[in-house]
Amino acid sequence: MEWLAAITTGGLAGLGLWMLLDRNLKRVVLGVAVLGNAINLGVLTAGRFIGERAAFVEAGNSAAAANPLPQALVLTAIVIGFSLFIFALALLKRTRELHGDKTTDSVSAITEQPAPDWHAGEHEADGTGVEARR
Repeated sequence: MEWLAAITTGGLAGLGLWMLLDRNLKRVVLGVAVLGNAINLGVLTAGRFIGERAAFVEAGNSAAAANPLPQALVLTAIVIGFSLFIFALALLKRTRELHGDKTTDSVSAITEQPAPDWHAGEHEADGTGVEARR
């Protein structure tokens, strides 16, 4: 069973990386979610995936018990990954409202422009680009 989970983890990781390298912002956000799920499945597979008994057993009889640490780590990572995904969706929605459907290149070009309230004449008075204190 572990080999199936390992192959699935590799496939999900490859799909997530492929989506991250796309220029479409929607696919980048989905790639983050898919890659996070692949990492969660990899951590769960690395810790004893299948145990014959529950994690809580009597002392000295833990040979076939499932490892609770990877399960706890993955449960925490699922919550964090979901909140990251929701935050990325909110950023994607705001970017779409401000700039329309954009690719990563056009968003990078917009973010590299100076701020609209930047007055170059005021900040270059001393030649350093930093406004002198008065």
